[in-house]
Amino acid sequence: MAEQLNLSKSIYYYANQVYEYSYVKLIYSHLGGTFLVRKANRKFRAKWYFRQSQRKLSNNPAFTKQPKIMVKNVNQIPFDLPGIIISNSNTIVQRKKDTAKAIFMGHGTGDKRYGGKSSALESYDYHFISGPKHMEKLNDSNVRIPENNLVKIGNARFDEIVNNEIDITAYANYLGVKDRNRKTILYAPTWKWGAGTLHQYGYRFCQEFTKEYNLIIRPHYFDRKYILKFKLWAKSKGLKHIYFSNPANILSNDTMFDFALSDMLISDTSSILYEYLITRNPIIIANTKHVDLHNVSPEMDISTIANRMGKKDNILKVVESVFAHHDPQDFEKMLHHCFYFNDGKSIDRISEFLSSANLDTS
Repeated sequence: MAEQLNLSKSIYYYANQVYEYSYVKLIYSHLGGTFLVRKANRKFRAKWYFRQSQRKLSNNPAFTKQPKIMVKNVNQIPFDLPGIIISNSNTIVQRKKDTAKAIFMGHGTGDKRYGGKSSALESYDYHFISGPKHMEKLNDSNVRIPENNLVKIGNARFDEIVNNEIDITAYANYLGVKDRNRKTILYAPTWKWGAGTLHQYGYRFCQEFTKEYNLIIRPHYFDRKYILKFKLWAKSKGLKHIYFSNPANILSNDTMFDFALSDMLISDTSSILYEYLITRNPIIIANTKHVDLHNVSPEMDISTIANRMGKKDNILKVVESVFAHHDPQDFEKMLHHCFYFNDGKSIDRISEFLSSANLDTS
């Protein structure tokens, strides 16, 4: 415990957008630390989403009080404190390299190419690697990281699901799910960078799926502004069994909560397609316009095992057929092709690595 308390004073989490912090939520819960934001208004936003009402579903005592938040634009002004900076954004972390180490974690590993420049990724001291899929994406992006700088941790977000730490009933109550006998479909499209399908399919899914299923709509963080519009429209149509998950609410609407509550995922080019493999539940890919994707080997290509859905399809029949013919073993195999370990111990590996002698910056 003393080791963790000492470590917590020197861990910093950096992200350009609040939702990216969800990828370090469990690290903070176990090890503590300080969140870095690049602007004063981002500090206000982060405090807003960490506020008391967003901690209702957090079982970890780490969030019983407001986390420390510091304004430091580390991609412009050198970070002058000793410690370890874990970044979820692809940006160069300016720092005093003799006293501070920078680790890139990112915020998802899908088929979209990395945003930003490869030089930023190559500037980090270490990379937390979630699996072979992650490595393939780096290699296809012509990013070359020395072997000693690659740290295999698995997907840290999976620990909650693997260890059965999510109270599914509490989350269903939080969303207000009325009919627990219905199967639940999670629709989680990406945004315009990736040719997101929210406006292409969202209204139709609301009208069709809710005849037989519960529907959770989880838009991308940059499309969260449309949640109210969808709610008002659904109410005007008298539609029920539609629930919304706001990705900005990183404590109360965590992605893994939506995974645990749902029986099927529909998405497009979002990295959520691969993360959902941890559930072994069926996945449908909503057809979208062509986007620039990185090269994917078949054993790590979700399109080889997931069904597709287009505008002209009878979407209820597609869903019914996918449920009926689903083979969890195919998804189990791809899970282990894409991610390391999947044993619920990723946070333990991170803790051990951060506590190692070569990262002692105190």
